[in-house]
Amino acid sequence: MNPQEQLEQRGKFRMTVFEEEFFQGKSCEFSFECQNILDRDFRKIRSIKVENGPWVGYEYPEFQGQQFILEKGDYPCYQAWSGNSSYRTEHMLSFRPIKCANHSDSKITLYECEEFMGRKFEMCEDYPSLQAMGWCSKEVPSIKVNSGAWVGYQFPGYRGYQYIFERDRRQGEYRCYNEFGTQAHTNQIQSMRRIQQ
Repeated sequence: MNPQEQLEQRGKFRMTVFEEEFFQGKSCEFSFECQNILDRDFRKIRSIKVENGPWVGYEYPEFQGQQFILEKGDYPCYQAWSGNSSYRTEHMLSFRPIKCANHSDSKITLYECEEFMGRKFEMCEDYPSLQAMGWCSKEVPSIKVNSGAWVGYQFPGYRGYQYIFERDRRQGEYRCYNEFGTQAHTNQIQSMRRIQQ
C-alpha cells in the first residue's frame, strides 16, 4: 500500500484499543488490521473506541474464533461488543476493518440448501427475525453477498453468535456454514442486518 492509500485509509478507519475495561491501561490507535495484539506487547483488549469505519474483532489471533461487529462508538467492556451472545468472550486478540460496507447499497441472497441450491430469498433491508419475514427455517445453509457487508446472528433480535458476511471476502460466497467463520458449528441464523459504515 502506497503512502497516499495509507492516508486515505487512515481517514476511513480508526479505532483505539485499551488493555483494560472502561478505557484504562495501555492503549494504541489503529487504522489498519492487527493480526495479533500480543505482538504489540498487549495481554488482551478489554475496551475499544471506534472513531471511523466498521471493524470486525476476533477472539483469537489471526482472525480466528468468535467474531464481533464493531461500528462507530464506545465499547467500555466485553458485554458492549458481544451483546446478548450466550458465549462469553472477555477479550479480543485480532481485528480488521470492513472495507466493503455500504449501508445504502447492500444486497444479500439466502439459500435453502448448501452450494446455493433450493429456495432463495434476496434481502436489502435489516430483519430482526428472518422467520417473521417468511424464511421457513432457523437455518441458512448458504449465502451469497451481492453487495455491501452484513452481520448475521444466531437468534432473532440480533442476539447470539455473530457472523460477518462481506462482498470482498470469498467473492461474497459462503457455500456452507463452516465458511461463516472458524467458530461456526451450525448454520442457525435467525436475524440479519446491514453493517453501518
